Amino acid sequence: MPRFKVTQWRAVSLIAAGTLALAVATPAQAAPAAKATDPTKLANRLVKAVTVDHINRHLIALQRIAETNDGIRAASTPGHEASAQYIADKLTAAGYLVRIQNFEFPFTQTLAETATETSPTARTLSPVVMQYSPNTPEGGVTAPLTAVPGLATDATPGCEPADFTGSYTGTIVLIQRGSCTFQQKHDNAVAVGAVGVLVYNNAEVPTDPVNGRLTDAASGRIPTAGIPRGEGEALAADVAAGPVTVHLELRVLSETRTTHNVIAETRGGRADNVVMSGAHLDSVTEGPGINDNGSGSAAQLELALQLADQKVTNKVRFAWWSAEEFGLLGSQYYVSQLSFEQQLDIALYLNFDMIASPNYARFVYDGDDSDAVGSGPGPYGSAQIEDVFTQYLDGKGLTHEGTDFDGRSDYGPFIAVGIPSGGLFTGAEVRKTEAEVALFGGTAGVPFDSCYHQACDNLGNINRTALGQNAAAIAWAIGLFATDTSAVNGNGSALARQARRAAVQAKGFTAHRVQVGAPGRATA
Repeated sequence: MPRFKVTQWRAVSLIAAGTLALAVATPAQAAPAAKATDPTKLANRLVKAVTVDHINRHLIALQRIAETNDGIRAASTPGHEASAQYIADKLTAAGYLVRIQNFEFPFTQTLAETATETSPTARTLSPVVMQYSPNTPEGGVTAPLTAVPGLATDATPGCEPADFTGSYTGTIVLIQRGSCTFQQKHDNAVAVGAVGVLVYNNAEVPTDPVNGRLTDAASGRIPTAGIPRGEGEALAADVAAGPVTVHLELRVLSETRTTHNVIAETRGGRADNVVMSGAHLDSVTEGPGINDNGSGSAAQLELALQLADQKVTNKVRFAWWSAEEFGLLGSQYYVSQLSFEQQLDIALYLNFDMIASPNYARFVYDGDDSDAVGSGPGPYGSAQIEDVFTQYLDGKGLTHEGTDFDGRSDYGPFIAVGIPSGGLFTGAEVRKTEAEVALFGGTAGVPFDSCYHQACDNLGNINRTALGQNAAAIAWAIGLFATDTSAVNGNGSALARQARRAAVQAKGFTAHRVQVGAPGRATA
C-alpha cells in the first residue's frame, strides 16, 4: 500500500485508525464577514483556467494506473491505492490541507459468472450474479431447469407459493422479473427445494441485463442471477417442449477490507460555511472506470488545482470518495462521523459522478422537484443550487434536463441529514429517448454509456464535448459559492445557522434517500 504524503491540517487531527476528525467552527471562531465581492470574478477565472486538455491528462493517469493494476481501480485494490496517491500528491504539491480517512467495508469481487444450457440445446447465457447471492461450488452445478409461468399467463410470476406447482426439488428455477422483489421470488424457490434461480428480464429490449440484489447477505440462500428477457424466453420455450439441463457457476469473493477517502480543503475561507464538492474515485471490479467516475474525479482535481492560489470567502472542501460502487460507503462513513454542528458548517454539497458519457445528456439534479419524478425535492437550498447550474447552461445556450435524487450517488448521505445538494450527470445504463436526442443529439435507443460498469469504460469512453461543458459549469458554480452562498443559506451568520438547524429538524430528513447496496442494483 502506498504511503500517503500529506500536509498538516490545522484544527484537524487523525484519531483511532485513521478516522478524520474535523474541528467545529463556532460563530466566535469564524472569520468576520468579508466585504461584498462580485462572485462572478472568481467563477469566470476558474471557467477559463479549467481546460479539457488538463483534465484529460488526469484521465490518462487514471487509465495508466488501471493498465498496470489488473485493469481496475476498485476500492482497496492496488489500482485504487495508486489513484488515491496520485490525487493526494497533486493536492499536496498545490498547497492543500490533505487528509486520508480510513474505513472498513465489505469488499466483493465476481470470480465466476457463467451459465449454459447443456441440453437439449447448447446455449451460452449471460447471467449477472445478484448482490448477496451465495456461491455455487467451484466448478458450478449442473441441474434440471424448471420454469414458473411468466407474465404472459401470470401477472405476478413467482411471487406466491402457489406459483410453484409440481416438483422443483434439486432444480434451477427460471422466473420472470416483475410484480415483487427478487428476494420474494428467491424465497419461494428455496421453499420448494430449488438449488438455484435465474430471473429473466421483463424489459422491452430483449438483451437488457438484470442487475439485481437480494435484501442482504443473510437473506441469500441459493445462487441467484439475472439474465436478459430474450435468453429467458428461449429457455422457457425449451422447458415447455421437454427436459432441459443447465450448468451454473456463480462465485463472488467477499471479505472485509480497508479503504480511504481523500479529503482536501483550502487554507483560507470561513470554516463555518464550507462549500463541499465530491466525486467517487473508485471503479467497479469489472473495469477501469474512466467515465464512472474518472471523469468527475479528474474534473474536480483540475478545478482544485486551479483554485489553490485563489482567495476564497468560504472554505472549499473537496472529497474523492471510495467504495461508492459498494453502496456509497465512503460518503456515508464521512457523514456518519460528523456531529450536527459539523454538518451545519457545510453550507452545501455538490456531486459530480459520470460527467462525460459518450451518448450524453446534460442532467442537473432536480433540487426543487419541478419534474415531479421520484424522490421529491432536496433540502432547502437544493433548488437554488440547481438554479446556478441551469442559469449557467442557459447562458451558454446549452439545453438541459432535471434528474432525480434517486439515491444512486454520493449526494444521498448529505441529503439524508438535510444538507443542500446538487450536481451534474450525463447518464449511465438507461437508453436515450428520441426526445432526449432532440435536446442533446446522439443516438436514440442506445444507453448514455454503453460501457457502464464494464471493461470498455476506458479512455476511449469519454465524450470531450460533455466533459468540457460540464467542467466549465462546475468551475462556475464552485467559483460562485466559494465567494457567496447567500442564495442557498442566507448570509451564513449565526442566525442563518440556527435557521438551517430548525429547517433540518422540522423537515425530518432520514436515511430513506440513501440506497443500500451497490448503486445500479435493483431489488425487483
